[in-house]
Amino acid sequence: MRRREFITLLGGTAVAWPFASRAQQRKANPRVGVLWHAADAKAEEEYLGALTKAFHDLGYIEGKNIELDHRFPAEQPERFRALAHDLAESKVDVIVAVTGLGAREAKRATSAIPIVLVADPDPVGNGLVESLAHPGGNVTGLSLMAIDLSGKRLALFKEALPKLARVAILGDPRDPFSVSSGVAYERAAKPLGFSTRIFEVKTSDEIEQAFSAVARDGFDGACVTGAAMYNERVQVGASAMAHKVPTLAGNAEQVP
Repeated sequence: MRRREFITLLGGTAVAWPFASRAQQRKANPRVGVLWHAADAKAEEEYLGALTKAFHDLGYIEGKNIELDHRFPAEQPERFRALAHDLAESKVDVIVAVTGLGAREAKRATSAIPIVLVADPDPVGNGLVESLAHPGGNVTGLSLMAIDLSGKRLALFKEALPKLARVAILGDPRDPFSVSSGVAYERAAKPLGFSTRIFEVKTSDEIEQAFSAVARDGFDGACVTGAAMYNERVQVGASAMAHKVPTLAGNAEQVP
């Protein structure tokens, strides 16, 4: 997701809705808890600036008529849970969850505070909302529709690589989205005439091993799935290029 897209997502009415009505009921500035992805503000610098600008464009100036409470989980699942609980306990007016994992932990922590999900690959399948048309509950936001677009991505991959026939799917079996993405790619590959194989990648050390095996076994290309592969996108890109394996990723940030 690019900075401009991030501003657009956060600058829409979905973000303005949750705390606007609550703020009308209290004179104090609305407090927005932001559950990020990385370890600190520097790592999130580009998107943190986009967030501030998005609120500014809506007329909310930090320190003047809005308070932002940033939390940085450093990509650690247990910290997502702890920080989501802290935000809920501090009774912020709304929680902005940058990732699906953040939204899931925020939803576990509170059923009363509105939660705005910036983007998730499959919010319905991941149990965050009841449906895209009628999300229900206290979570709203945007879907990346990653599962639904699996077939389209593979078709585009085929256009780029006309001789594509054998596709490796790399993902972490402990990551529910990685598993569901792998199943979706396998299902979408059949009508296209592709054969597929799952390569499990549980640690960053296994990325290089996986790409080495993909190249050695003669696969024409690879699809990478899941949060772990995103977190290690630099190494994924380096390994893919080192072994000359054409690789399909879910977003532009994963492209070297």
